[in-house]
Amino acid sequence: MARFQVAITDFINPPLNHEERILGELADVTAHNAFSEEDLIDKIETADAIMLYHFISLTEATISRLQNCKLIVRCGVGYDNVDLSAARSRGIPVANVPDYGTEEVADSAIGMMLTMTRGIHYTNSRLQRGAGPWIYEQVKPLYRLRGRIFGIVGLGRIGTAAALRAKALGMRVLYYDPYVPDGRDKSLGVERVESLNDLLEQSDVVSMHCFRSPETQHMINDETLTRMKAGSFLVNTARGGVVDAHAVLRAIEADHLRGAALDVLETEPPDADDPLILAWRDPSHPAHDRIIINPHSAFYSEEGLDDMRIKGSENCRRVLRGELPRNVVNGI
Repeated sequence: MARFQVAITDFINPPLNHEERILGELADVTAHNAFSEEDLIDKIETADAIMLYHFISLTEATISRLQNCKLIVRCGVGYDNVDLSAARSRGIPVANVPDYGTEEVADSAIGMMLTMTRGIHYTNSRLQRGAGPWIYEQVKPLYRLRGRIFGIVGLGRIGTAAALRAKALGMRVLYYDPYVPDGRDKSLGVERVESLNDLLEQSDVVSMHCFRSPETQHMINDETLTRMKAGSFLVNTARGGVVDAHAVLRAIEADHLRGAALDVLETEPPDADDPLILAWRDPSHPAHDRIIINPHSAFYSEEGLDDMRIKGSENCRRVLRGELPRNVVNGI
């Protein structure tokens, strides 16, 4: 009997210990280390299952060439880098891994918030290059975190985990998520607001935890940033596209936002001449001290990376054995 073929498109390279342990009796697993969709031409067309990470997208152009595919697994939470309609039209289920990295991303969001609200990044950045006196007054004014308002956009698994952490710090937690049923606020001890503007106007820290979609694309922009309190902070550990990073830069330049932490950007890695990156790297620009940028790393821990690979592989194994996949996101 011919063996199945499972293709890992990007991000993961050999050794494929987890994948081969779970799939080895059924399939040959190949990692293609692609950095663009074009890198996959003539490599995955006959694959029986595909494991996709976050360096590349699978559009209709690629999906239309798939001959045997029984499942596309987006090995992560967000799935905006897969053309769901194209897959559905060909009868290919698309699944994600919604339960990996929850703790890591929530911890990162809270860590970024603490680093900004306690002035840790600001003072370290300035003292490191010899700017200003060696004295706490460089970072004035700072305010006690207890009692401040932590606003969450998107109360899914990660948003919920961040809410519980913020509550443990004594913060009052608000959330905006029109897709969450009534009552979750009661069970978590948080407060629901009915509009994004309500959340932005009340929050001292706004933390993004929503999917990227046409509805959420550039949800945070020049206009919505003006709704935020003067001197407030923004954290984005969700998807790059939900925040217009150049609008954030303008809000920093205008001294409206006190700080911003961006784990994700729309283009990763960003272009070297991107205005945000040029400002962030310029010690004379306020962004240098007041914007934190990470390389889409909030999800990462050794355990979280293992979870992502193991759960993705297990879903492929289910389908190759004739079972139904879990966590299907395109309605098949």
